[in-house]
Amino acid sequence: MVQPSKAAPRAARISTLLRRFAGVAIALAAGVTVSGVAQASSAAWPQKPVSIVVPFPAGGSTDTIARYLAQPLNEKLGQPFVIDNKPGATGAIGATFVKRAPADGYTMMVASIGVFAVNPFLQKSLQYDPAKDFDLLTVAVRAPNVLVANPNFPAKSLAELVAYMKKNPGKVTFATSGAGSSDHLTAALFWQKTGTEGLHVPYKGGAPAISDLLAGQVDVSFQNVNAVLQHIRTGKLKALAVTSGKRSAVLPDVPTMAEGGTKDVEVYSWQGIAAPKGIPADVKTRLHGAIVGALKDPAMQKKLGEQGFEVVANTPEQFVEFENQELKRWKTVIEQGKITAE
Repeated sequence: MVQPSKAAPRAARISTLLRRFAGVAIALAAGVTVSGVAQASSAAWPQKPVSIVVPFPAGGSTDTIARYLAQPLNEKLGQPFVIDNKPGATGAIGATFVKRAPADGYTMMVASIGVFAVNPFLQKSLQYDPAKDFDLLTVAVRAPNVLVANPNFPAKSLAELVAYMKKNPGKVTFATSGAGSSDHLTAALFWQKTGTEGLHVPYKGGAPAISDLLAGQVDVSFQNVNAVLQHIRTGKLKALAVTSGKRSAVLPDVPTMAEGGTKDVEVYSWQGIAAPKGIPADVKTRLHGAIVGALKDPAMQKKLGEQGFEVVANTPEQFVEFENQELKRWKTVIEQGKITAE
């Protein structure tokens, strides 16, 4: 009988070990290759068009800022930046879309104070959390509101308006672009700080509110400076005060709220830029750098400044801190004023 060789089991064990080592080596090599591809892909961004979601209809302030940025971003980064208007639910539909988009740097959003700091306190079924669901990039611009009145309204100054409202509680009509809008919240803050009460008249947007204000159907309104600047300059509306900390460069003769005797009503409408949570760090850095570079270009600053916008262009960290402050502020105003989106 032939005895089995003792060398056979040893050879089998060596063969098994070699196969295991080979498998580990292949897996490691594959891991390095995948990592290398991911890094190369991230470094080469963008390789296709980037979508700029605007959660409002075309033609408004937010849409304007997005369109101003699209071309210089195209030039700086070598791919088209395409505007995608997704209006509805005071910006919530577009913001929810961005939240659910891939975090690959090919979707970004330009949105306003309402999306970032107001909707959470007015919409019970909100499908996004502005403090958790986005990578905040920068506050692009800000602009004060201006308190304007129909020329036939008897008050000629902020002090006269406050006095008139105290004598006629609940009778002065305030036009806004909708319940819970930034101009509505500014009016509510104004009433709270002056101890007055106005009659809120909500519209479905800023344009019809301004139209009725021009026609004398309503008395006063807080509006974005850029939206009513030409009407003020032509005398179709009279400006009583601006809500900025200092006088607006485009309305140098109009006093601030504080100068008019009403403190703590410093309010800015602002547009911020964000992306889905978790975009690659290097993509975030490049995108932020390109946006800030475009905003700080002298020609861009001049164009924005002529419309009453002030370039902010801050860091992501500063945007996070600012948003937290805005969330706290408007939560207090909404709760104190018992404001709803109804």
